Amino acid sequence: MTDTHDLRDWLVALRTPGLGPGGLRELLAEHAGRMSDALAVVYRQPGNAGEAARRWLEQPDEARLAEDMAWLAQPGHRLLRCTDEDFPPPLETIPQPPVALFVAGDAALLLHPQVAIVGARRASPAGLGNARAFARALGQAGLLVTSGMADGIDGAAHLAALDAGLPTVAVVGTGPDRVYPRKHHALAQRIVAGGALVSEFSPGTAARADHFPRRNRIIAGLSLGTLVIEAGLQSGSLITARLAGEQGREVFALPGSIHNSLARGCHRLIRDGARLVEEPGEVVEALAPAARALGSELALRLSAPSATTAAPAAAVDGGRHADPQYRRLLDALGHDPVPLDELVARTGQPAAELSSMLLMLELEGRVGTLPGNRYQRLAG
Repeated sequence: MTDTHDLRDWLVALRTPGLGPGGLRELLAEHAGRMSDALAVVYRQPGNAGEAARRWLEQPDEARLAEDMAWLAQPGHRLLRCTDEDFPPPLETIPQPPVALFVAGDAALLLHPQVAIVGARRASPAGLGNARAFARALGQAGLLVTSGMADGIDGAAHLAALDAGLPTVAVVGTGPDRVYPRKHHALAQRIVAGGALVSEFSPGTAARADHFPRRNRIIAGLSLGTLVIEAGLQSGSLITARLAGEQGREVFALPGSIHNSLARGCHRLIRDGARLVEEPGEVVEALAPAARALGSELALRLSAPSATTAAPAAAVDGGRHADPQYRRLLDALGHDPVPLDELVARTGQPAAELSSMLLMLELEGRVGTLPGNRYQRLAG
């Protein structure tokens, strides 16, 4: 349980002028993760943060902090901090990793192996069709589709996953309580209900041009690979692809007609070393080793005596076999392969919640995954 005073310290820190993720992480490392001690140092010695930081710490905007706390008090809302055990491991290895994320929905999904699907906002009908087909197939193969909830390719990928009964993750360039573009209000609600909406920015933060490259580094960082479907030469999707490459992640691109200006960005990526792909199976095959490595890392973390995850408390404290929800899920699995939608029907639990539980069981070696988003109970 997060201490209220400690949570308030984090909210104060995230709004402190001149104190970015890098500075906060350095201070936390120096003070054993204690945010109150880190802020005390900034107040006494503003340093690079500047006098604006001292003034804010001396008299923070209590109305804004109250709004932050009110947002976090809502069901399914969370501040996922870099000091939490279930902070996504892939984000720890990227340049300029975020110090905390506001999450609406199922934060446990951020531990799943993810693939980013990005592309043009003004995509062609063919591009939108490819986004839907790849998102559905990759999700059914066990890769969580992650994107930026933008118009065009992003939105099509999110919708395809949700329409297939699969979770999806949206990383946004606004506060977690804002929707951009506004036309995606209904989509945002569906993502929160069947996946997770993630933001590095405090509630109330409006869209700004410089927020989107920051958002893009998180999309790329959460994902094992980034797939670009249609992009002009000036597309923001190329920024995401570049960041993915710099982070050591796989970059994939769909080729297109030489007469289509939206194919030029993908062709440039391919010339620069991105993998040319024509079908989802090629992406799945390329990312399988990284997905296995991520699973092994999470399994080690879960087996540590101090490990905690977003799983129910009873599952952590008494073993998942002692939790009624997990017992019901294992009974529903039986011993034959079962697709996720059938498990939803058998248990009456949401697909996103079942996906998180199945991940935990898979990491324990009690459940195996099969093609077609199917699961099978293993002996033992």
